[in-house]
Amino acid sequence: MTDKMLKFVKIGQQTPPKREVGTRKEDFNEIYDEFINQKAQEQSSRCSQCGVPFCQIHCPLSNNIPDWLKLTAEGRLKEAYELSQSTNNMPEVCGRICPQDRLCEGNCVIEQSGHGTVTIGSMEKYITDNAWEQGWVKPIEVKYEKDQSVGIIGAGPAGLAAAEQLRKDGYKITVYDRYDRAGGLLIYGIPNFKLEKHVVERRTKLLKDGGIEFVQNFEIGKDTNLDQLRKKHDAILIATGVYKPREIKLPGNDLDHIFPAMEFLTASNKKGLGDEVELFDKGILNAEGKDVVVIGGGDTAMDCVRTSIRQKAKSVKCLYRRDKENMPGSVREVANAEEEGVEFVWLSSPKEFKGKNKIEKLIVDQIKLGKPDDSGRRRPEIKEGSEFEIKADMVIKALGFDPENLPLLFDAQELQVTKWGTIKTDFDTMETNLNGVFAAGDIVRGASLVVWAIKDGRDAASSMKKYLENIAIKKTQVA
Repeated sequence: MTDKMLKFVKIGQQTPPKREVGTRKEDFNEIYDEFINQKAQEQSSRCSQCGVPFCQIHCPLSNNIPDWLKLTAEGRLKEAYELSQSTNNMPEVCGRICPQDRLCEGNCVIEQSGHGTVTIGSMEKYITDNAWEQGWVKPIEVKYEKDQSVGIIGAGPAGLAAAEQLRKDGYKITVYDRYDRAGGLLIYGIPNFKLEKHVVERRTKLLKDGGIEFVQNFEIGKDTNLDQLRKKHDAILIATGVYKPREIKLPGNDLDHIFPAMEFLTASNKKGLGDEVELFDKGILNAEGKDVVVIGGGDTAMDCVRTSIRQKAKSVKCLYRRDKENMPGSVREVANAEEEGVEFVWLSSPKEFKGKNKIEKLIVDQIKLGKPDDSGRRRPEIKEGSEFEIKADMVIKALGFDPENLPLLFDAQELQVTKWGTIKTDFDTMETNLNGVFAAGDIVRGASLVVWAIKDGRDAASSMKKYLENIAIKKTQVA
């Protein structure tokens, strides 16, 4: 091992090169070039093979990172892929969009010792993309199909992960989704420059080739209700995610050209997929030539500002009520946005939207950070008499997402939810108060990361398998 590994003392940290700023701003292609095989092996060899691998501990999926880095360093790429995909249903997605700086890489031992982290995310992406190129990624082959079916509501990462796991166990799987393509936020929420759509489409095609049925443009509560779906399947998983935008109730909130983030991002992604988007084509949901202001400091806000740059906005400003050190978005994404010309207005909060019929400017308060609140973060406080104006032709609100009223939408008033509107489930089994109905992902935990959604989908699949096996045993005993 010592010959192949522990080379962090001789070899420095290196990430795949970014495309030049001026070039990448002109399109929606991913901004990182690929690792070549030699560099991939070289960077993998920097891993210190810790006795206690903090990278793995801080990964929601507990990915066996040190082992697949070692295999990559030894040139055993097929084995590295097999190990990587054994704990992760979408390693090529997580390698691209996980905030590694807050998870695996941020907790890398050699990063903490000052040598620079192993570039784990780039390696994960490289290993899986190479596996696709080599034809090692195969559809599910079911040897013994069970006479039980599962209905999954939602084709986002939690639903897709659960569908794959349950299909591997031989269950008949139908995924219902209200959109015209599978993938959820992976398709319509995350821009191409972070996650090109062919990456998601080839994954969903693989699931279809493995016998999973997808029913698109299908809404529970409209095309059927939850009770009818329960009668059709032996078990149900609710994995809808959370899409209701959080609002700020300010004077002028009803002016035109003020949009929630998902409406803006969905329009952009649909155009990238070749769809007709009337509001975009008319210039309404298009940032071209406009002074754009994005309100928010998370990853969705970063997606909005960087999309606006690529749509050739006249200027792009991001308002955030705390400072850069307290920003919830990925440090890398903030750095990428700054490189691309986004102006960050730190310690600022909108007070009023102004204009005749459409937005023309914002009145903004300056903020100071006070004492820590219950979360431990310093509380934003308005500086008296500090307001100033910012010109705006378009405002995008990226303030986070809340759950929709699923008991009402699904015509299932008996479905229990928490005080936050998320679905209430048993902590251990992930089953709701309705027998045979489970829930996973953001609709349970609130808006979170894709990697956590995959983790939840896998855990829900495990619980559902036990539930279905118990039903099958009881039927055998009765017979």
